[in-house]
Amino acid sequence: MQKLGKREEQIMQIIWRLGKAFIKEVIDELPEPKPHYNTVATMVKILTEKGFLSAEKLGNSFRYTPLVQLADYRKQDVANIKRKYFGNSFSRMITHFAKEEKLSDAELDEIISIIQSQKSS
Repeated sequence: MQKLGKREEQIMQIIWRLGKAFIKEVIDELPEPKPHYNTVATMVKILTEKGFLSAEKLGNSFRYTPLVQLADYRKQDVANIKRKYFGNSFSRMITHFAKEEKLSDAELDEIISIIQSQKSS
């Protein structure tokens, strides 16, 4: 699976959230200043060619549906971050976020609980 560019990921986030979308719906969800219709259409076409979206012709336009699920993309993206920045070490990655993000006691307790439940499995 390929890595998405910034604008591609922004468009995919919208389509993942909506489930299915026409280009106009994607544009409506983008922040100001809104890109031109043709710009978004080109990005969506690229995402379709990359295998991230399918296109269904309805009347004079196309409705786009994700072929790659958010959970699958997130899993790959996190694995790449872990490998690239933390020597493929999950513990180094978690330690980094625990220190940098100033986690609350409740968040730390939740992480500990998840880890402990994995140990007993």
